[in-house]
Amino acid sequence: MEAGCRQRRQKVVTVAKRLGRLMGANSRAAGMFDADVVAGPDGGARVVWRKVEAWQRWAALSEGCYLLRSNVTDWTAEELWQAYMQLTEAEEAFRIHKSDLRIRPVWHQRQHRVDAHILVCFLAYVLWKTLGQMCRRAGLGDKPRRVLDELSRIRLVDVVLRTRGGREIRRRCVTRPDEHQAVLLHRLGLTLPEDLPAADEEMNAA
Repeated sequence: MEAGCRQRRQKVVTVAKRLGRLMGANSRAAGMFDADVVAGPDGGARVVWRKVEAWQRWAALSEGCYLLRSNVTDWTAEELWQAYMQLTEAEEAFRIHKSDLRIRPVWHQRQHRVDAHILVCFLAYVLWKTLGQMCRRAGLGDKPRRVLDELSRIRLVDVVLRTRGGREIRRRCVTRPDEHQAVLLHRLGLTLPEDLPAADEEMNAA
C-alpha cells in the first residue's frame, strides 16, 4: 500500500478504508504494526507504519504457551488449573445441551417451570456423562458423540398387518445392526430388544 501511494495519487479516505479492512481481516497480526494514513505534500495519501517491538517480544515470549491469570493468590498453580478446567466442562455441558441433546433454549416465566427445565437438562447431561464413562471402560474413548452417530442409524419400525376381518395387527421392531454397530453394542454391553409394544398397546397400557 505504501508503494502504491508513491506511484500514484490516492485519496486519504480511500486508503484509510483499505488499511482498516486489511487490519480487520488480519486482527491477530494487526497488533504487530502501528499504521496510519496521512496527507502528503501534494494532498495525496501516504501510509506511515512501524513495527511494534513490544508486541514482537510478547509474541516471542508467549508463543505456544497458555496463560491463565487469576486474582486468587492462595491457590497453587495445579488448583487454579483444575478449577479452570471445571469451568470449561460446564461450558461444554451447555454446548452438549444445544447440539448433541438438542435441548433448545426455553425462556420460562414461572419458577417451577424453570426448576423443571433445569432438572431435565441436568438428567440429560448425567446420562451423557454416563455413556461417556461406558465408552471409556469399553476402550472407545471418552466422547460418546461418534458412538451415538453410529448407533443412531438403528431404526425403530412399526409393521402394520391388516387381517381379512378388518383388524390391524401392529408390531414394533428394531432394525438389525450392521457388523460395526454390533461390535459397538457388544463392547458397551448393550443388547437391542427383539420386540417392543406398538404405539396403540402403549396407550392402552397407560
